[in-house]
Amino acid sequence: MGTQTVFFREALNQAMVEEMERDPNVFLIGEEVGRYNGAYKVSLGMLDRFGPKRVVDSPISENGFTGLAVGAAMTGLRPIVEYMSFNFSLVAIDQIVSNAAKTLYMSGGQFSIPMVMRGPGGPAAQVAAQHSNVMDSIFAYFPGLKVVLPSTAYDAKGLLKSAIRDNNPVVFIENEMLYGLKQEIPEEEYTLPLGVGEVQVTGRDVTIVAYSRMAHMVRQMVPEFEKEGISMELVDPRTIKPLDIELIARSVAKTHRVVIVEEGHRFCGVGAGIADEIYARCFDDLDAPIARVTHTENPLPYAKGIEAASLPSPAAVMRAAKAALYRL
Repeated sequence: MGTQTVFFREALNQAMVEEMERDPNVFLIGEEVGRYNGAYKVSLGMLDRFGPKRVVDSPISENGFTGLAVGAAMTGLRPIVEYMSFNFSLVAIDQIVSNAAKTLYMSGGQFSIPMVMRGPGGPAAQVAAQHSNVMDSIFAYFPGLKVVLPSTAYDAKGLLKSAIRDNNPVVFIENEMLYGLKQEIPEEEYTLPLGVGEVQVTGRDVTIVAYSRMAHMVRQMVPEFEKEGISMELVDPRTIKPLDIELIARSVAKTHRVVIVEEGHRFCGVGAGIADEIYARCFDDLDAPIARVTHTENPLPYAKGIEAASLPSPAAVMRAAKAALYRL
């Protein structure tokens, strides 16, 4: 099987192109997705390839084009909605939560909503408070939505293809700091199932649960853990709703210690939900309290130094791992 080296953004582009070629009901809509090739160039070349009826430049009206997509999905199309930033999805929260997430239930199964809502999310680099919200836990809270956060180009392509084929609304959040990440992926077509995580690093001393950019950061820390004599196991859930809790539980049963790392805030964060699931299933396996590394409880500032101090860091992850091992 051949491989190709691509950027994270190119992997997403390939997924959309392949699915639009496979299924004429798939279309892309959002601000600047057409003539501008996407704010982050994820839709590069797609307007020329598929035309303006399938790559639709929308007005600056997230509530409007998200509602249009919900209606299109109800009638048999499979829209991909791109938000220029997931911060702007808050403008469309009523369409996402009251309509996309609940229509299947409220229609007694008569109307499924096969749509993907995707785009960059999470803290970027000095874009200040209103453009740095971590939305993961907001969407994961509501039944009816699937929530996907890939950490690699390989996962981004395989998971996005599966999300487009899924008959439920899928929130697909791409950390914009990963768009320039390069990785080898298969040249052949592939998909990855939603709701199935991955053990990215195998170890025996402590389980670290991290996703999106945090999984990428922790994976780069392997040499640091080795220097400290710590055998770390990294579990990337990939999809936080549904969550592959069985994979996490198997790792906890082996290591007996857990650190959860996320870019979101501590209170009501995704990590709080994961910790609750671990305590419910694995309490007798734990030899230490679950440690969490999170964003501090403040809007993210513009100032570079304070921004860095607000977000999870490798040093904070190492301190948490040592605390879980009673080595501080």
